[in-house]
Amino acid sequence: MKKFNRIFTIVIDSLGIGEMEDAHLFNDKDVDTLGHICEVVDTIKLPTLEKMGLGNIRHFKNIHPVNNPTAYYTRLKEASNGKDTMTGHWEIMGLKVTTPFQTFTETGFPKQLIDELEKRTGRKVVGNKSSSGTEILDEYGEHQMKTGDLIVYTSADSVLQISGHEETLGVEELYRCCEIARDITMKPEWKVGRVIARTYVGSKKGEFTRTANRHDYALKPFAPTVLNALDDANIKSIGVGKIYDIFDGEGINETHKSQSSVHGMQQTIELAKKDFTGHVFTNLVDFDAFWGHRRDPIGYANELMKFDNALAELIEVVNEDDLIIVTADHGNDPTAPGTDHTREYVPFIAFSKRFKVGGALPEGDTFANVGATVADNFDVKMPENGTSYLKFLK
Repeated sequence: MKKFNRIFTIVIDSLGIGEMEDAHLFNDKDVDTLGHICEVVDTIKLPTLEKMGLGNIRHFKNIHPVNNPTAYYTRLKEASNGKDTMTGHWEIMGLKVTTPFQTFTETGFPKQLIDELEKRTGRKVVGNKSSSGTEILDEYGEHQMKTGDLIVYTSADSVLQISGHEETLGVEELYRCCEIARDITMKPEWKVGRVIARTYVGSKKGEFTRTANRHDYALKPFAPTVLNALDDANIKSIGVGKIYDIFDGEGINETHKSQSSVHGMQQTIELAKKDFTGHVFTNLVDFDAFWGHRRDPIGYANELMKFDNALAELIEVVNEDDLIIVTADHGNDPTAPGTDHTREYVPFIAFSKRFKVGGALPEGDTFANVGATVADNFDVKMPENGTSYLKFLK
């Protein structure tokens, strides 16, 4: 018998809370996403998360421990071999990734891959490097419109992204090229987690903007996740943000694309006002994409304060028998060198209006404790990895 009628799992994409012991194996040293943000931005205030017990997990400047936390809290370590979005989310829902996805951040894609892409699409490739979406458009957007060449680029994630102008290249043509790229990158040595079609509009440098016709071609999870277990039991599982793309739709019954992290929280709040039983799984990507990778601790802090306000609003509208879980999928320390993700612990915070008082939970040795808690609550097949916290949530 389920303890909570609905669970809202919210992933603050990249909110690491301190370096893991094996961080050096991932070329990370002295990384601490939230800790360093708090040191740089001493005006940061997160009253909702503070009341829940975020400052009780460990010391952060200006985020203090409280005597009577409103939520249960701990930190989780990543068991998988990686520090990217897909690895983190798949682990949250019960999987352990032992072979990391391929990344081409430092080198761009191999010549053989690009040659095959050009041959099969019939189009030349420009770019082929790690870049932000806005910078690559400023550099090649006008060229792409004039020539029809494909703008190919990557990032710190395991992705191959192709940008094309909606009017001069066309959305369907871009999708065709991305489908070819997905097929090519199924080779083990080139296997990336996602191929992403990035549509844009505008007429000149400085005015290009990406549109909502983005489409992700993701790998399917290599084994069933908690989302599949929910689906098999006819329990509704709703994805907000890029959750559908990360799991290639597996186990997701309803999806809501978000225009921003603020919009993602608004969508989650609106869903909480509806009458249903099941699971809402929300990804808030702006923390990672806009502030972590771009090494902007001030922007990251401001986004966190917006989230904290929205979390308070969500708490107002959820029911007594709802559970809110706040966690993350990896770190992305905006004060660290480079632009890569960082190997860090992540928070686990569980809140319900029925809790009289919260408290500390046992530290988790895998992100899969999140999925295990969801599975345990809805009495579906438990994942192979992870330990449920449900019995502690009173």
